Amino acid sequence: MGPKQKKAPTKKKITKAERLRLLQEEEEKRLKEEEEARLKYEKEEQERLEKQRIEREKWNLLEKKDLERRSEELEELALLECCFPEAEKQKREMRVQAQWKHYTECDGSPDPRIAQEMNTFISLWEEEKNETFEQVMEKSKLVLSLIEKLKLILLETPSCDLDKSTVLQYQGSILRLQELLSLKVNVATELLLRQASTLADLDTGNMEKIIKDENVTLYVWANLKKNPRYRTVRFSQTQVGFEIPRILATSNVALRLLHTHYDHITPLFSTVATEEKHGSIVAEDFKEEERTEKAVPEENVSTEEAADEAEQLKAEEEREVSSIPEEEVKFDLTVDTVTQKISDPEEEEPQTTQFELERKLLSETVSAAQLCLIENVSEMPETLEPYEVNMCHFSPLGGVYHLEILELPPQSKPVKGWVLAEIRQEGLQKFTYPPENTEEPDPESAFPPIEVTLEIHESAIFFEDPQVVRWDAEGKFWRSDGVTFVYYNQENRLLTFSIDTLGPVTLIQDAHVNMPYQSWELSPLGMNKALLMVTTVFIELQIHIKETHCMLAAVKLKGKSCELHVIGKWMTPIPFILALKEAGLNIFPAVYSHFYVVVNNKVPQMELKAYRQMALLSSAFSFGWSKWNMVCNSTRVVFRVREHISGEEKQNTWALLMFSGDRAQMLKMQEESDQFSETLREGSEFHSTLYHMMKDFASPEATEKVRHSNCQFIDSVCYMLLSVRVLSYS
Repeated sequence: MGPKQKKAPTKKKITKAERLRLLQEEEEKRLKEEEEARLKYEKEEQERLEKQRIEREKWNLLEKKDLERRSEELEELALLECCFPEAEKQKREMRVQAQWKHYTECDGSPDPRIAQEMNTFISLWEEEKNETFEQVMEKSKLVLSLIEKLKLILLETPSCDLDKSTVLQYQGSILRLQELLSLKVNVATELLLRQASTLADLDTGNMEKIIKDENVTLYVWANLKKNPRYRTVRFSQTQVGFEIPRILATSNVALRLLHTHYDHITPLFSTVATEEKHGSIVAEDFKEEERTEKAVPEENVSTEEAADEAEQLKAEEEREVSSIPEEEVKFDLTVDTVTQKISDPEEEEPQTTQFELERKLLSETVSAAQLCLIENVSEMPETLEPYEVNMCHFSPLGGVYHLEILELPPQSKPVKGWVLAEIRQEGLQKFTYPPENTEEPDPESAFPPIEVTLEIHESAIFFEDPQVVRWDAEGKFWRSDGVTFVYYNQENRLLTFSIDTLGPVTLIQDAHVNMPYQSWELSPLGMNKALLMVTTVFIELQIHIKETHCMLAAVKLKGKSCELHVIGKWMTPIPFILALKEAGLNIFPAVYSHFYVVVNNKVPQMELKAYRQMALLSSAFSFGWSKWNMVCNSTRVVFRVREHISGEEKQNTWALLMFSGDRAQMLKMQEESDQFSETLREGSEFHSTLYHMMKDFASPEATEKVRHSNCQFIDSVCYMLLSVRVLSYS
């Protein structure tokens, strides 16, 4: 037998007394831990409250200090912001000088501001007969130049300097020039079609002609043979053409495709409602106070001088409906006269008061005009029909394609050295297709849609496949129905579609395809030079700003440089913005854009103050996009800022700045922080302006640059910021 197994040791039983002792020890330990935790919490809470008290006292002390010096800082800011009315005054002088330069050059072109010269020019051109298409295209260069000048006058001249009669005069001149140009094109086309038999192609027996310049491209095809099997029209050395039905292939017709790189179809909108409202209010206040000031007789002035002033005032009121340059000359002469009259010390004070009043009114006018650029309309634009294109949401690009079927006029016949031509009094006639009244049982199969192939000009960039819309002549709007089977060959820039009825068509794109922006940055390039970079989902734009001009320096599409005709051309801000819009590079929100883009709209008054003060600092400081701007509410903005060090690759680190319009503060947090915090940066204080906020950390060189910046440069930077609205649309 093996050895016996040992018994496992048995656990010792815990007595009731020991169990009670253990429970008592655990309870005492728990109570002790709770007491320690309570004491620790109370200590931490006291420390937290003490810290909050200290911070609150420090905050209140900083607020008190900010309030004490606010009036002083605002006065200094007002002196710096005198550059805006000064820039407007210089622009007025430049407009007067431009008109005088045109007068002295005597180049034969009319002054678009003067109605008599425009009427004479239009009447003389109306009398010219039998102009060829090449002659019309050459004359159209001057006509288009006059139209652009008139449009720029309406856009660039402040509303207070333009009365209603002058606006109507300019708009009337634009419409008359557009109508006359269209008429001349039709007459030249008729003259060309009369010679179709002499210009016929030897292979096909039909006539085709292509005429082009920088503004217009004309494609004309005349059906002379009427071959029912010849239903594909392709213009030589292009892919542009038509697929026509049998009825047109056997008819005495001509096809015209007139591609105008300009748009004279879309109605002209004079101004936005908000601009009219603010502009008219400020203009009325300006004129009323000016009249009141001039009507008050000055002390110690003789009765003869008072009578002369009354006559002068009456003459000025009669000239209010005259041209703008006369008003500007009047303003300058008034200032000179006031300066010359100061001889008596007793008269010095009222004369100075009048000058200050004029400067104040001009400053208010400029501020109101700037505010109009960023104010949003409260009601969304409505379209009456479901197929009507909302031109607030979409924008036409690439010009207008006038597709037309024309009746072939009688052909000219040479007879014994003479050319006989039957001239119809009604002129060039359109061929109606499909016919308005038809007895066909199935009109859709008898009159099928016409297939059209267009070549899209390289001057416009489409970020999405373009949409084709046609013009409704009765309703005066673009409509999206009646166009089917649209195909876009992006590589060859060819667009093919079928259309029920030929007429003017254009291509549209979402006007807000590049909004909101992904990032932006404004950096100095030297004294009175700056670079504005805007990055969107599709593109990166680099805009140079120098005094009164802007230039598109580079465009990157999907990381690659893109060549455009607008790159490298210096223009004043308004023509520059129009050129970018026409090229499809729309980064300029309108007053209704907030209905179509998800943005963090800021309070207009606060946003205006931010842009004006950023422009004042743009010669010495860089500003950039911050993700925390979207976290803030509409009453505050957050952006990055740093002093720009000239000639050095290594720049200062970015700091975050928050601005509410009345207070600027540096934030302790960084762009990479996880949570938003309004805690002040160590060693910083509150200030009422961006200028004084940056002055605390700026070098003497940077402060000197700010104080000596060119007023026109500051005004141009401010206008671009107001137009791009980087703080609301990024």
